[in-house]
Amino acid sequence: MPRGILRTPARPFSLRPAQIIVAGFAAAILLGTALLSIPAATEGPGGAPLTTAAFTAVSAVTVTGMASVDTATYWSPFGQAAILALVQLGGLGIVTSASVLILVVSRRVGLRGRLTAQAEIHASGGDLGSLRRITLFIVGFTLAVEAIVVAAVTLRLWLGLGRSFGQAVWQGLFHGVAAFNQAGFSLYSDNLVGFATDALILVPLALAVIVGGVGFPVWLELRRRPRSPSRWSIHTKLTLVTTGTLLVLGFVVLTSLEWGNDETFGGDSVAGKLLGGFFAAVTARNAGFNTVDYADMGTDSLLVTDMLMFVGGGSASPAGGIKVTTLAVLFLIVWAEVRGEREVAAFDRAIPSATLRQALTIAVIALNAVVLATLILVASNDLGLSSALFECVSAFSTTGLSTGVTGDLDTTGQAILMILMFLGRVGPITLGVALVLRERERLFSHPEERPIVG
Repeated sequence: MPRGILRTPARPFSLRPAQIIVAGFAAAILLGTALLSIPAATEGPGGAPLTTAAFTAVSAVTVTGMASVDTATYWSPFGQAAILALVQLGGLGIVTSASVLILVVSRRVGLRGRLTAQAEIHASGGDLGSLRRITLFIVGFTLAVEAIVVAAVTLRLWLGLGRSFGQAVWQGLFHGVAAFNQAGFSLYSDNLVGFATDALILVPLALAVIVGGVGFPVWLELRRRPRSPSRWSIHTKLTLVTTGTLLVLGFVVLTSLEWGNDETFGGDSVAGKLLGGFFAAVTARNAGFNTVDYADMGTDSLLVTDMLMFVGGGSASPAGGIKVTTLAVLFLIVWAEVRGEREVAAFDRAIPSATLRQALTIAVIALNAVVLATLILVASNDLGLSSALFECVSAFSTTGLSTGVTGDLDTTGQAILMILMFLGRVGPITLGVALVLRERERLFSHPEERPIVG
């Protein structure tokens, strides 16, 4: 090395915390696979095959709810309890992992970058320094909402539908926890089809899905500033507006498309149709419960559900997908371009160019992952494009809905779905933080030259 030139110290690998989180989810999946492989986890003789145990463990830890076997009859009470524990572990792990990465980002960059990261990772400045406070809020909020939903469902099953108290408590607990954590596992062979017109069951579960899917940063800010919406962050505003818009549009479109379909909720009363459309719009956003057989839905309804699943829920929530804020930013980019504006803004705030690039990157990578997986699934299994696309979008977005073909897939098909579930769960979290941590200011700029676009 020539004299006078000092070697710049190597920077520590910036993705190490994200790698730890990925390894943590992988370890939980291995533990779940081991638990579900023992004979006590199944109702029949012998243990579950490795592929079945692994698929169920991946689905539970990633809070997807996609099942290759009937959860109600295949797994014993021990196996069902293990699935529920993995769902709770996965749900809490997702949001607490996000909080850890918030702190990592805030401490690995300078003041200017810290403020940018604060906006992009959706935390408020007063909470960046306290992992303990954030974690306690997450756990307390989760358990409180779950307790309310479990109580409501339990009372309905016990007092209204004649279940024994013990049976009502267990079924209420299982479905309440699964709903808040956006996992569509059910203790009924037909999922929730038997409650298709029971508002006292479906409404509490739907509300749990909505509350859990918004994301803890939004609830943290609403708790701190409940009466000052003008002071809410742009993240909170975009999340609430986009979530509400998608719920309304999903409800209107799905209800309209399936209104006359007697195979779904077309044969119900007006109130039943409205309830069915509402629940379908809510669960398509990442819960995975179903009150109808999606194989009986029209192709147009499946496509709308694909789009809702692909978007998913709020950032730093158990919900998957590219997230509602990513969709909002993409629409704002298009809107600004159509209007000929150089600045992309919302609620009187300009959105940094780095955030715009990150939203585009996440959306493009997610889209390509789904398209590639769909191609492999169509080539390796006897599936039509619509069914294959539905399975892949559902897996990547960790929604868990299915047209009923999951259990019929070969080993390659199930492996594809497992990879999609894992990537869809940890990918957006780690990728979003990686893009923030890798952001750096170039000390020079290249000469501009425009290619022909369009």
